[in-house]
Formats: sequence, structure tokens, C-alpha cells
Amino acid sequence: MSRKFTGAEAGPRRPRRTVRFAAAVASATAAALGLGLLGGAPALAQPRAAAPAPVVTRAALDPALVAGRGAKVAFAEQEAENAVTDGTVIGPDRDAYTLPSEASGRRAVRLTPGRYVEFTLPAAANAITVRYSIPDAPDGGGITAPLDVAVNGAKRSTMTLTSQYSWLYNQYPFSNDPGAGLLHPDWWITECSCVPDATTPAPEIAKPFRPSHFYDEQRLLLGRTYRAGDTVRLTVPAGSKAAWTVVDLLDSELVGLPHVELLAANVLAFGADPTGRRDSAGAIDKAVAFARLTRLKVYIPPGTYRVDRHIVVDDVTITGAGNWYTKIKGREVALDKPAADGSVHTGVGFYGKDAARGGSRNVHLSGFAIEGDVRERVDTDQVNAIGGALSDSTVEGLHISHTKVGMWFDGPMKNLRITGNTIVDQIADAVNFHTGVTDSRISHTFVRNSGDDGLALWSEKTADARNTIDHNTVQTPVLANGIALYGGTDTTVSDNLVADPVREGSALHIGSRFGAEPFTGKLNLTGNTTVRAGTYELNWNIGLGALWIFALDRSIDTADIRVTGNDFLDSTYNAIMLVSDWGVKDQYVIKNVHFKDIRVDGTGTSVLSARAAGDATFENVDARHVGAVGVNNCGSFNFPATGSEFSLTDLGGNDGGWLAPWLLPNTITCDDRPEVTPPPAPGAW
Repeated sequence: MSRKFTGAEAGPRRPRRTVRFAAAVASATAAALGLGLLGGAPALAQPRAAAPAPVVTRAALDPALVAGRGAKVAFAEQEAENAVTDGTVIGPDRDAYTLPSEASGRRAVRLTPGRYVEFTLPAAANAITVRYSIPDAPDGGGITAPLDVAVNGAKRSTMTLTSQYSWLYNQYPFSNDPGAGLLHPDWWITECSCVPDATTPAPEIAKPFRPSHFYDEQRLLLGRTYRAGDTVRLTVPAGSKAAWTVVDLLDSELVGLPHVELLAANVLAFGADPTGRRDSAGAIDKAVAFARLTRLKVYIPPGTYRVDRHIVVDDVTITGAGNWYTKIKGREVALDKPAADGSVHTGVGFYGKDAARGGSRNVHLSGFAIEGDVRERVDTDQVNAIGGALSDSTVEGLHISHTKVGMWFDGPMKNLRITGNTIVDQIADAVNFHTGVTDSRISHTFVRNSGDDGLALWSEKTADARNTIDHNTVQTPVLANGIALYGGTDTTVSDNLVADPVREGSALHIGSRFGAEPFTGKLNLTGNTTVRAGTYELNWNIGLGALWIFALDRSIDTADIRVTGNDFLDSTYNAIMLVSDWGVKDQYVIKNVHFKDIRVDGTGTSVLSARAAGDATFENVDARHVGAVGVNNCGSFNFPATGSEFSLTDLGGNDGGWLAPWLLPNTITCDDRPEVTPPPAPGAW
């Protein structure tokens, strides 16, 4: 989603407290910059002395806390802070613009040259993924730096890390220049609680301004299979030009043999180059055309294939050898003149035909990686890995990195199944169903480090309908939300795991925003788990909820909203927030929301923050470790003698004392910006 804040979405315009935010941002910037605060293998390796027991997590949690939720993945996650190291553990920290805040679990390990972090494999593995950060170049654009990989004390490889796809600065739509002045000096900013252009004397704004998007990740096949208990040591060589290297985590995996399709249109037969030296787009086009005529699949065998433009697909199946073996890699290319859709660049991607031309159907993509070259955010650019309109189609088993959006679909279109994909390191969203996408599903897809909403349904002009988002994992969206719903009919969001949103968003978001059509029919949020969610909203200067329901463009009152069986763990501020924008607070309401069988394990402030007119029911909502009053009820901020404009109905079974009788039905308990009490780590209920 595009993000533009000029004050139009500012929160309650009461007199703002003076906050010590500019100093905090300057300190956070120094810390972020490291300036002081901070193939299938035929044989198994031979055994060695026992190493420390590995600590396997899911979103930095004990896997038992999230059993049955989130994406089914082939790898085991291990946090660097739980490994053996002679480096420095950084964090925890949930303030935006710091390295710990964007790390999984809000902690990581900082290594200087010569230092290491060592992981013990929890199961047999022949491949690893390392999530890391290294400094930007002084003038932006990134650097490269080595990281040595040793297994059981023997060096296996040297990874070449890069920060060329990291480090964004400034206001939306961001910049690669750490020395740039404000992109929008006419916007209100929290750092000075002012509009800089309208302030005399002009405020001093520290540079770089709002650094973010620090992390990237790389994958490595180890060349053989190692046993559980073997050790993988990551060492920053003494000669590294990176002043520091932060390692967030290591994923280990046992990758099977390459998939082979014998009866298929093999792209090599049409001139594709598996070394990546020559452009293979034309050869893939020819293979697609031949496959459509002969009703064969297109097969892309192991190799790296350079593609610097869109491959248009319709009524075709394209499969690779597996996303560890088949890589489609492209450069971002500047266009001589803007395209009809406003794009000023093109790049690697598989696109269905435009919906206005009837869209594409019966497209099946599986078993390969797409690696783009997108380093800046240009919202008009179609530089997404998968795009267009794809009906009656499937996208399965892809690994996508360094594109603007992993998958952005413009409807109307129907019956798309997205399953078992990994989407990481995006400049914007991971997946977006935009405009009239119906009867479709996103499941068992793993998202990490999106630059905007992880998974989004956006009903602009035409409603999305009857879509399901289930069993996905979304971690560390740098901006905005883990899973976001903007309008739509009969939507289900179930059994997902969402962790560590960083700023201006929540884990789960229901918003009448961005010109979306209204919510209608049933909206079910069922069996999801959020952790360390609910960010600080810079424009409002308040903390959000792990679930954030926001009425901006219209009321949210025409859908039956059921929030059932969800776990809200270690919420930074509120577990649940319902809010209308200040300018429309007396026009729009949030109603017909029903909470049942909810567990709230730790909030920095309240279980519920109500900053709108409306109502909700609560049944079997259990809470513990609540940091402030259970219900922070401000209603529409008119404070009538009859009580808040927001009413709560207690249907029974609400344990933990958070919904005391004196709060019902609409007692005003408003604390605009309550103090935050960090809760203990979540545990078994």
C-alpha cells in the first residue's frame, strides 16, 4: 500500500505532550549506524564432540505456543542471541529506526571483525539462510562484506553480504540518500512536533533521518548433509571493511534433490542460458509458446537465468527444479519513457494479462526463485515478481526476494491459490489482492522483512470477496501491518502467525482506508497468534493495538465481524484498538464486533483501547499481565455525562479482572497516552 501522511490521518488533535523524541531518534540513529550504542548430499559428515543443545524457535517463540498456526516451512529457525558467540547481543528494543527493533524477537548479535556466532544444527541439514545487516556506504548505495561459514571447525564457504538492498531513509516514499533533507518539510513530524516549513526558527533535524529497512538475507547450499549436533560458525573475517555485522538468525534446512521434468518444454532447448550471462527472456517466451501449442509444461532446470523484463503468462504451467536450484534473476531497467501504467522501470517478473484485456487463466507457477534488483520505492513501477490478473491459477513453492512487491494482483480475477511460498526483503508489500479479487486463498506462505503490509486485501473501487488468508507466517514488516484488510465481503483470516511489526501498523488490521469499498457480509478473524505487535504511530503519537480497527473513510458497521480464538501475546501497547480519525470522529462508528475465546498474554497498556463511537461484545476473553487499565475508553473524545460513545457488552467468562463491572457498559477511562509497562515473556496458559 502507498503511504502518505500529511496530517489527514492525524489522531486526536488534543494539545500534545512535549516528548523527548528527537533525542531518542538521534540516539537510535547512532545505534542503527553502529556508532557506539551498539543439493541432496550423498554422505553424512563424521561425528564430533557434542555441541550445546540448539534452541529452535518460531518467530522467536517457543514452538509449543504457536502449534498449528503459521506457515508450514521446511527450515528450523534459530535466533542468534540464543547461540554461542563472542559478539554482543543487542536489544531488546521496540523503538523504530534501531537495529534491534527490526530483528526477529527484537534481539540480534553484533559482530566486529574477528568475532563469531555459532549455531548447533537441530536436525540434518545441507543448506542455511542467514539474516543479517551490515552498514550502508557513507553516501548510500550499500557496501559488500565477507562472512566466513565453517561447519564443525572446517571452513565451507565465504558469503558475500551486501547492504545494496537495505537502508532506506526519510519520509515516504523514502530515499537511498542518508544525507538528504526532509522529502516533505510541509508534513507534520513527531521529532519536532511541528511542520518544519511552517516553524520559526526552523527545527534542526538530525541526519540520516529515520533510517530503516536494515536487514537482508542470503541462502547457501553447504555441499553435503550434516547431522543434528554439528555446528555452523559464522565469522566476520579480520579484514572485513564492514565495521560491524549484525546476525539476526540462521535457518537450517535439508533440501532435496532437484526436481526433473522429462516430458516438458525445456527452456535450454530454446536457447536459455543457465549461467546468467545472457538474457534468457526471449528463450523462455519461446518455450511458453511451444508449451501452449503442445499442451506441455515449461521446465526450467537448475541454473541462474537472467530476465530483465516481464514474462507474460496465460494458460501455461512453468515449473523449476526447486527454488534452491532454479533462479530467475533480473536487473531493474530504466525505461526510455514512462509506460502507459506510469512505470518508469521494468524488471524481472511473471505477469498475467491485464484484467482489462480479460486477464490470464490456468497459469501454474512452481519450484523456482525470483530475485529482483529493486532498491528504491516508486509506487507507479510494475517491478513485482508476480503480477497482472491470474484466474483459476496457482503459485506454489517460489522464493521471492528484492522485488518491489512479491505478488500484486489487479482484478477483477478469481480462484487463485498461493501456497507454500517464501517472500522476503521487499520494498513494499509481500502479497496484495487489489480490486475485485474473489474466491482466492493465500496459505502456508512465509513472509519476512516486507517494506509495507505483509499480506493485504485492498478493495479499491471493486470489492474483494470470499477470500481466505490462512496458515501464513508474517515477520518483521518494517512499515505498516502484518495482515491488512481494506474493505471486502466475506473474508476469513485464520491460523496465521504475525510477529514484530515495526512502525505505523499492527499485526492484524481492519481499515476503511485508501478509498476501499465497505466491509460487508462476514469478516472472521479466527485462531491467529500475534506477538510483540502494536507499534508506535508517529503521526498520532500513540501506541496501536496488535489488532487495529480503523474507521477513516467510512463507518465499519455493515459487516458481522467475529474475532474468535486468537492469542495476543506480549503486545507492545494494546491488544486491541478501535479508532476513528479525529476529523470524522462524530461521523463514523465501529459496530457489530464480537470477541470470543481470546487469550491476551501481556500488554504494555490495555486489553482494549476504544477511540471511536460504537460497540463490541466480549465472551471468554481471558487476560493476564495487563500493563494499565483493562479498558481505555475514550469514545469520540466528547466526554458526555452519559458516558463514552463506545459501549461494551459482557457475555460472560471474561477472566483476569480486565473487564470489571464498573467499566460497563461505557465508563469513560480515557488516558490519551498511558504509561507503558513492558509485560513478561509469554508462556503456557
